[in-house]
Amino acid sequence: MDTTHYLIIPGLGGSGELHWQSWLENTQPYFVRVEQQNWDEPDMDSWVETLNNYVEKSGADNVVLVAHSLGCITVAEWFRSYNKSVKAAFLVAPPDIETLQQKLQRRLFQENPFLKLNFPTLVVSSSNDEWSAIEVAQQYAGKWGSRFVNIGNAGHINAASGHYEWEQGLELLNELVAVDIHSD
Repeated sequence: MDTTHYLIIPGLGGSGELHWQSWLENTQPYFVRVEQQNWDEPDMDSWVETLNNYVEKSGADNVVLVAHSLGCITVAEWFRSYNKSVKAAFLVAPPDIETLQQKLQRRLFQENPFLKLNFPTLVVSSSNDEWSAIEVAQQYAGKWGSRFVNIGNAGHINAASGHYEWEQGLELLNELVAVDIHSD
């Protein structure tokens, strides 16, 4: 059996050391962060190409994408650009693209990345996320063909909202990939 590799795809600003993605990277084997050239000024073409390079290096059939915020949109744009499949994608707190572009004061995409993804996906969102209304995240899940989970009032599901050792997230990821990843 081939080893499953988990590619961590942070959003705007990257995921700091207290973020749940960093917790997974630091405690789990086979979890690797996709490193972008500039976390604060996203260039979607570059972010997508970087993600594709990591997927190709790991072997797409054995890759699970673990994305947060703009990382979720990066996954969708990667699929739209390359039309490749992976084992699964765990998409947490996708931001409202319009809100994000307004805050950044620039357009990130030529067209919105809303194709149905051809691999298993789970969108996890919060009912009080400052970056996206729950209805928007649910619409994204529908367009991507994703299972959708609302975890209640959890903010942006990041370190600022208290999500470092995020056991519930690990359980949801386990369900998605149907394996048991252990927390330490």
